[in-house]
This record gives sequence, structure tokens and C-alpha cells, in this order.
Amino acid sequence: MNAPDPSRARRRAIWSDARFLLGIALVVASIAGVWFVVTSARQTTPAIAVTRTIAPGETVTAEDVRVVEVALGQVDGVYATQADLADGVVATRTISSGELLPTAAIGSADDTRTTSVVLRSAVDVPSSVTAGTVVEVWSAPLVERGVYDVPRILVADATVVAVTRDDAVMGGGAAALEVVIARSQVSDVLAAIAGESALSVVPTAGARR
Repeated sequence: MNAPDPSRARRRAIWSDARFLLGIALVVASIAGVWFVVTSARQTTPAIAVTRTIAPGETVTAEDVRVVEVALGQVDGVYATQADLADGVVATRTISSGELLPTAAIGSADDTRTTSVVLRSAVDVPSSVTAGTVVEVWSAPLVERGVYDVPRILVADATVVAVTRDDAVMGGGAAALEVVIARSQVSDVLAAIAGESALSVVPTAGARR
């Protein structure tokens, strides 16, 4: 009967110890990886969200936003901060209430090509028309007292800022609306109002921008 080779037994013991240490290293690395993922997921960054629906061309101030903590990773330059509102900026598109404020949705007031006007609709305005709704403004020119020409689109793309409905019987359910339009359309709209055209507001497909 041959005696065990001491050197072979020693080699097996060393290899067993190496596998044991490797197993411990893998467990530690796994735990560290899980800890890193969980810690990263818990890290938040302050951002600002708007507290009301803001139409294009409206000024955005610190009173229109609130600070929220969000887990979005790196957001520098993507979302606006309080400092971005210091110089007086305006919305370049409709920003819905509760939405994080992207830097791409605001711009300098000097660069805006839109403005707001107030008009009164000659017919009832659907209840779905609220701040932020995109509408068409139709105009029926006055021919003579009580007689109007065929309606035509005056503004194909206006955004509602505010609606004031008159539900009184004498008001006939009509409404006054503040809408944002391109500056190039202001002259036509004011001429229609001055000429006592019958104006009507119709929601477009997709209702909100």
C-alpha cells in the first residue's frame, strides 16, 4: 500500500484555499454592486416644476414654479433652475401644470414672436377649451347689421391662456378668451374685432400642444 504523497495533498489544500478566497471575493463584489445600484437610485437632484399651465409667450416667474427632488440622473442643462428665471423668460410652448420645466421650453422675452389678445366668441365655447388648449379662430365678417358673410379661418393655430365664460341668459353662453397668436396675425385679429366680425373658437385635433 502506497503512502499519500505529501506534496500532492499540499497542492490540493492550497487550491482549495484559493477557491474559497475567490468565492468570498465574488460575494463581496456582488454585495458592493447591489449597494452601489441602490445608492444611485436613491440619489435625487433638485428641479423645478410649474404649478399652473403656461401658454406660449407667457412670462415664467419664480411664483409659477416649485422645487421638487427627482431621480433623473444627470440633468444639468436639461431642466431649468430658479436662476434661469431671474432675467425674465417666457414660455416657448405650452407647459402643463406639474411638468418639470425644460430649458428648451423657455426663452428670452425679446426673442418671442407671439403675443396675446383677448377676443369674445359669438357662440358657446366647449367646456374642453381651457388654458393650454390649441384652437382655431374663425371669423364671419359683418355685411350689414345682423347679416354676416361666410365664416373663414382667421387664425389656424392659437393657444388659450384663459377663458371667462358668461353663463347668464343674456350672455348666451358666450365667452371671452385670452389667446396667444403670432405677432404677424395681430393686425388681422384687431381688424376683425374692430369690424364687429362674429368670432368663433374651435378646438383643433389634438386639443393641446
